[in-house]
Amino acid sequence: MRKVFTLIFCLSMCIGFSQTNNIDSLSIELAYQTQDSLKVDTSLKLIESLYEMGEYDRALKYIVQSEKLSSSIKYDKGIAQITYYKALIYSQKNDFINALDGYEKAKSLFKSLGDTLNVAKVNNSIGLIEIKRGNYALGLQYALASIEELENRGLQKELKLAYSSLAKAYKNIKANDKAIEYFEKALLIQLQLNDKKGINISHKNLAELYSFKKEHRKAIEYYEKVLATNTHDSIKAAIYPKLGGEYLLFNNYDKATEYLIKGYNTAFRNNDKANLLIAYNYLGDLNIQQNRLVVAEKQLIEAGVIAKELNNKQELLKHYKLRKTLDSIRRRFDRAFVWQREYYNLKDQIESENILTKNTKPNIPLEFDPNFDKPKEKAIPQKDTNAATSETAQINSKLDKYKLIFYGLLAALAIVTTFLVLIYLRRNSSIKYMQELEEKNIKIKLQNQAFQEQTKHLENVNNVKDKLFSIVSHDLKDSLSSINGFIELLRDGSLSREEFDNLIPELSENAHSASLLLFNLLNWSKSQMHALEPKPSLFDVQEVFEDKIKLVDNRMESKGITLVDHSLRDFAYADRSMFEIVIQNLLANAIKFCKSGDTITISNHISNGSCIVSIADTGIGISKENMEKLFKNTSFTTTGTNNEKGTGLGLSICKELVELNHGKIWVESTANVGSTFYVQLPKSRPSDA
Repeated sequence: MRKVFTLIFCLSMCIGFSQTNNIDSLSIELAYQTQDSLKVDTSLKLIESLYEMGEYDRALKYIVQSEKLSSSIKYDKGIAQITYYKALIYSQKNDFINALDGYEKAKSLFKSLGDTLNVAKVNNSIGLIEIKRGNYALGLQYALASIEELENRGLQKELKLAYSSLAKAYKNIKANDKAIEYFEKALLIQLQLNDKKGINISHKNLAELYSFKKEHRKAIEYYEKVLATNTHDSIKAAIYPKLGGEYLLFNNYDKATEYLIKGYNTAFRNNDKANLLIAYNYLGDLNIQQNRLVVAEKQLIEAGVIAKELNNKQELLKHYKLRKTLDSIRRRFDRAFVWQREYYNLKDQIESENILTKNTKPNIPLEFDPNFDKPKEKAIPQKDTNAATSETAQINSKLDKYKLIFYGLLAALAIVTTFLVLIYLRRNSSIKYMQELEEKNIKIKLQNQAFQEQTKHLENVNNVKDKLFSIVSHDLKDSLSSINGFIELLRDGSLSREEFDNLIPELSENAHSASLLLFNLLNWSKSQMHALEPKPSLFDVQEVFEDKIKLVDNRMESKGITLVDHSLRDFAYADRSMFEIVIQNLLANAIKFCKSGDTITISNHISNGSCIVSIADTGIGISKENMEKLFKNTSFTTTGTNNEKGTGLGLSICKELVELNHGKIWVESTANVGSTFYVQLPKSRPSDA
């Protein structure tokens, strides 16, 4: 690394030395120059070098001397070039009045010399200033006037500035297609010149423009390019929330969460309230979509405070819409109605302001007008003396007639004003009535939505009840009937000791099936009715394995199954009782689908800050067709290797419990080879919990 720094330092020193050496040689050449016109040309080369190095004051000294010499020998080419460089320096110092004056003088001189290239350069420079000052109509025309000549000459540096300024102007006047066209042209040259700063600016602007046009895939592509080449926190704070919002539009919650959390953290760390507001609004939307309503409400409250503080009307509008959605979902319809009213009031205000701005702005032409800078001829009317005298007499004769007309118009105006006031009062009354009617309609609509959601909820509960009764009346009844029949035989003394011993495994299997069935039914019904609430804590997963293995030892021994325990001491952050239910179900499934001589292996490891446990078996495996039916809310089951039955609810319960604890569950299986079930859980409290 030290060698790299040394190399960079040496290169910069060499470049600096080379530039200084060039200036020194030009100064010596100028001192020994005898011909006046050659002195001016050498001086211009020296001025150009000093301008490129940013030594504007030193360049101005040579400009003053060269200007006097050029004027004395009437060297028009030199005067034009000197005037142009003087204007460039004024522009760099933000003295735009003197810069524009100098550009116009230089342009006039270049035109007289027939120097089309320098005319184009001057037009481009004027365009840059006018666009910077917000005079987009004029700036566009000057910049467009220079493009053709600069393109024909292939002047990349000048074209890069022209394209960038044109793109900026088009973006500011909302001509988005044109803005995209010129940002892409600028980007091609910036890539060729390796202009990293310019590349980042173009990528960012293209991302915003494509997002506005709802071409969100392209917006994501350009936002990610900005992040790939930029490590500055202020840039990240602006890009992360917008990129997260783009992914949210595609329901890609993992990517959206990743970028929105990064955006929130970066903006919070830098006290960047503008981008923190965007992150809060998008996080609120994300959590509403994922039914984390308490977290969403907290984030939206923060967003509302910042939006009002910054007077950011667009983000405040989004905030009102999200608050209305949130309160509608939580059936707080009075509050939802308030948010909806605030939303429409602000929306009407923004639209009125946009209409007013649009009406006050001139109609800006987007294409090049060849006559844009030509002075308009003014027609000067000429009057004959006798005609003027006659006209005065006619005016005096008509004066009395005009007075009568004026008084008549005044009376008519009073009548019309009275009529308009009456219409205005009547209109206000009608508007008030319509607003009240609209408010009532909105309330009725919100109440109807609530009734529909309640009806859907009751239908779901009723379906749960029907399924519950069906399972209890069929599967649970069979197990209990078998146990009851066994007890009857014992009571009647109809069994010998040998028969009793032979039937004990079957009785144990029936009792275990009934117990697991009741256990799963209880948790399944709770999950369907949204009654399960996790109580997470930090616990050792190895301890859970040890407890659950003891419960299934006898069953594995009776089926001739071997257990291999590769578990390690490790911690997960979740509800321990829910994790125990998941492990118990997965072990029961593994035993159910293993034959005598098969092996069950349990293990756990750490991956990307998460705890991953696995339960693998060498049983009969799962077909591809059946793999698609796993983890669904609908019951799906197959008989085990000893014709064991099930409810088909175990894996759907496991999925519900794992996801409640911010985890994932999945399976890998090959028919007649075996299956491996994986469970991933966080090792610490999730940031959005």
